[in-house]
Amino acid sequence: MKYLILLIFFINNLVSSSLHLSISSSPSRLNPMLATDSASSEISGWIFNSLVEYDKNGTIIPRLSSSWHFIDDKTLIFKLKKNIKWSDGKQFGADDVVFTYKLITSPKIYTPYSNEFRYVKSVEKIDDFTIKVTYKKPYFKALNTWMTSIVPKHILEKQKDIMTSPFNQHPIGTGAYTIDGFEVSKDIVLKANPNYFIHKPNIDKIIYHFIPDPSTSFLMLKTKKLDVGGLTPLQVERQLTKDFKSTYNIFEKMSNSYTYLGFNLKNKKFQNPLVRKAISMAIDKQQLIDILFFGHGRVCNGPFMPKTWGYNKDIKTPYNPQKAKELLKEAGYTKKNPLTFTITTNSNNDIRVNAVQIIQYQLAKIGVKVKIKTMEWQAFLNTVVMPKNFEAVVLGWGLSISPDAYSIWHSDGAKKGGFNFVSYKNQKVDKLIKKAETTIDKKLLSSYYKEIFKLIVNDHPYVFLYIPNSITAVSKSIKNVSPSIIGIMHNEIDWIKP
Repeated sequence: MKYLILLIFFINNLVSSSLHLSISSSPSRLNPMLATDSASSEISGWIFNSLVEYDKNGTIIPRLSSSWHFIDDKTLIFKLKKNIKWSDGKQFGADDVVFTYKLITSPKIYTPYSNEFRYVKSVEKIDDFTIKVTYKKPYFKALNTWMTSIVPKHILEKQKDIMTSPFNQHPIGTGAYTIDGFEVSKDIVLKANPNYFIHKPNIDKIIYHFIPDPSTSFLMLKTKKLDVGGLTPLQVERQLTKDFKSTYNIFEKMSNSYTYLGFNLKNKKFQNPLVRKAISMAIDKQQLIDILFFGHGRVCNGPFMPKTWGYNKDIKTPYNPQKAKELLKEAGYTKKNPLTFTITTNSNNDIRVNAVQIIQYQLAKIGVKVKIKTMEWQAFLNTVVMPKNFEAVVLGWGLSISPDAYSIWHSDGAKKGGFNFVSYKNQKVDKLIKKAETTIDKKLLSSYYKEIFKLIVNDHPYVFLYIPNSITAVSKSIKNVSPSIIGIMHNEIDWIKP
């Protein structure tokens, strides 16, 4: 009998499979309500689910819910799936949804995601698997609100302080994978959830190798120690061998993200709009793209993505260094009294660091003196960005395929824990955002957002820099890979790795 057990154990380990990925920064908290950095969001995305989500074509589909319907333009009914359990074996149900809503909107936690629920009047349990959501007024993203991950009531209702709860490092979810915990600057191991309600993922483990240096990540791809990895344009254009191309499929698309130079608008240097406009006009964005991306990217002209209904194709910021000099002079800056400021960014992103160096060079041509400061990601986020302890930052936003201006551009977002950390305030923008939120008519909604786009660009709270292409290498040994507008990993549970 003992030998039979050993044989079964050997066979199970022999056929188990692992997907090897890399991660360049450590997550801070795996509670999806508090996961505001990209590393935390990526990992928690495997562990938790929302009521609805996007499919590969960008259509909203049920996930924890089985169906939904609107009773009227302010009342939404969700039916929940009955075959879902938390990873500790407890039944998922309506109580968890109500608890999640009450927690995310409570003063117990600081989270920018509470903004998603600002128009929700109430969330009521009709029965164990039915939820009634009542909105204060018609809301154009009533359904999108419920793309927020649901957390377990039976665990978190017992926690005195959610911000410091052990749950943030040892989460219990309904997702495709589970995690025992993580350590800072260590590899992260996710295990397939055998009771996942869609089906157990075909790949038993996802191993995120902690690799803060992008060149090391590329080396691991070349030596076939990673199954999936991002590629830089330089690597694609100059460094891929025949062996690499025979080992990996390469998928490229415009990313749903942009990089920007953001000004601290509470700093006196940047309260003069002439200064912000001058800096914007002195930065040659196309040169940035040519140097950094070898053509694998495009100029970013504003806050919403091209091909979305909020994009205003008529608005562009011209490159005009001579005009920039005139604006600086008008603002009181000369050779004897030059504008001097510091740009801070995260040290583990070579492209951003290089972008800042190019910007430093370009601004020097108009007499602006830029100092550069780079920091480790978590230190940058926690001591510089969120407390607004900066003059200017280079950062990026990853956006939904459905624009929502509120969290980043409404003045409400300038509060503690909000995403409007540059402290941008424009009453016209605020009013248009609020007006748009209650507009169901898509054409009218689009017109409001295009005007918001125009106003923001003309105010220059950011210099919108570039939209990089997303380039991903995936091992050819993996079956069922299906590219989509929401990313390559959308159907990972169906992937098969021999």
